[in-house]
Amino acid sequence: CDVFRQDCRLGQKCAAWADDGGTAWNATKCVDVTGDGAPGEPCTAIGGGVSGIDDCAFGAMCWDVDPSDHGTCIALCTGAPEAPQCLPGFHCPLVSEGVLNLCFADCDPLLQDCPADDLCIPGPDYFTCTSDASGDLGKTNDPCEFADACDPGLMCLDTAAASSACQQGSTGCCQPFCKLPNSPCPNPDQQCRQFFDPMNGIPPGYESVGICAIPT
Repeated sequence: CDVFRQDCRLGQKCAAWADDGGTAWNATKCVDVTGDGAPGEPCTAIGGGVSGIDDCAFGAMCWDVDPSDHGTCIALCTGAPEAPQCLPGFHCPLVSEGVLNLCFADCDPLLQDCPADDLCIPGPDYFTCTSDASGDLGKTNDPCEFADACDPGLMCLDTAAASSACQQGSTGCCQPFCKLPNSPCPNPDQQCRQFFDPMNGIPPGYESVGICAIPT
């Protein structure tokens, strides 16, 4: 089925799930709508967070599911993969090769104003909230591979651009956001650099957002 078109029969919804027994969403299937949980309301995922089965309403799925299978309903993006749509204050960063189409709340990386322990990470021209997958790692200068693998206030930056203090050869390195123009950075070979490229235009509201990195 198609998570945008929602082309399942009446009384069902098209849901993302893991069809290989793994922990990442990689497929879709039609499931019965068994609840009416609205976005922002608590939910239960039947059989785990990647089962595709939950008690959220049509147009929503259970997200950020804990070991006891409890999470929070989050709205699905509408529109199409080429032009996903969400309510104002939300964006739709397509992940898991487009299987997941979720509306994540916009945020400020300097304030880290996401709910609970969520992270504020970058999209193409915005910042959005997502779950923290850093575990025991994710501190400044720790190696990382994915955008959600650093602690709040940090992002996974290309190691070569981050600092010589990073583990060389690693894919990425956790580095802090900073406030322009003169916020201090943790490593002596770094400066607080503009996050968005001024040549491409800085999105309104993010003019003072920087990232600690090696000067270019």
